[in-house]
Order: sequence, then C-alpha cells, then structure tokens
Amino acid sequence: MMTVTKLQLSANKKFVCPKCGRELRFVEGGAVQIVNGKVDMDATLPKHVCDHCRVFYRELLHSGYYDEFDLPASEVQAKPPAPRFKPRVAAQPPPPKKKRVINTGDIPPTQLKREADGKCPCPRCGERMDFVEAGPVQIVNGKPDFSNTMDHFICPYCKSVFRKIVGTDYFQWSDK
Repeated sequence: MMTVTKLQLSANKKFVCPKCGRELRFVEGGAVQIVNGKVDMDATLPKHVCDHCRVFYRELLHSGYYDEFDLPASEVQAKPPAPRFKPRVAAQPPPPKKKRVINTGDIPPTQLKREADGKCPCPRCGERMDFVEAGPVQIVNGKPDFSNTMDHFICPYCKSVFRKIVGTDYFQWSDK
C-alpha cells in the first residue's frame, strides 16, 4: 500500500522531514543508471533527503505530494566527527601579485631560443613558454587546420602564441 505525504516548509523555505522535523537536503536528478541490466529512470528525478531518518521523498507527478523511500546505503552521508578542540586558523599569506602582461602591440619581433627543458621565457609576461614542434595538417570540423604546421611557442599563463617569421630567426606574437 502506497501512502503519500504533503511536505511542510520551514522558515528557511526548505522542506522539513515529517518524521524528525529536520530540514531535508535537496538532490538534483542525475544520469540514467543501469540496475540489474535494466534502465533505471528514477535516478533522473530530483529528491529531498533526510540523512537523519535515512529516507528520501520524491514528488508524484508534480502534485505537491511526496512518496517516501528508504535511502540506499551508498547515498547515506557520513557525518564528520566533531572536533575535540577548536582548530587554530593560520594567518593567510597575501595573494600573489599579478604579473604585468605587456600589450601585444608593444612587443617587437624577438629571437626566442629553446633551453635544455624545451622552454623559454615569454616576452609578454615572463612565464615559461612551451615549444610546439611542427606537425602535419590536421582536419578539424571537416576543414584543414594549418595552425600547427610550423614551430611555435605557447605561453600557458597569458595564452600568447609566438610564431616564427618566415626566413628569419625571429618570432612574432600571433593571435592564433
């Protein structure tokens, strides 16, 4: 026999458990699951969980009435142990200062040389840039992509790309 319940709202506008009176934890619906070789669509539905009573409530057909189910052991939230003492809060170090990034129009063509680790300093921000060796033409979304057919440097910090100027040892900032 199925019994349904109309859940009451607390002062915080959250549903409360009809058994213990504590606020229910809302859980969004998830992905479809396979249980015992069959598709389980119940996992896609949102639910209101009472961790104290180990039950959850699921609304029936947007009626405002909820059916009660036992909470599976895999979904029971473990309560963290209460601290025996008040932990000391360490002083937070000051946030790191942001590096100055030079405007792209202010960067002249520059000679860049790979060091032993295959990196070199970025002329724009000073971080270490990665060297990308030339590779074959790739097909991206059905179109040829020539962006990696020449050696170039990429900076992971400022996202700058420096490509070699043809016929020289100089590299120039590139928008792609």
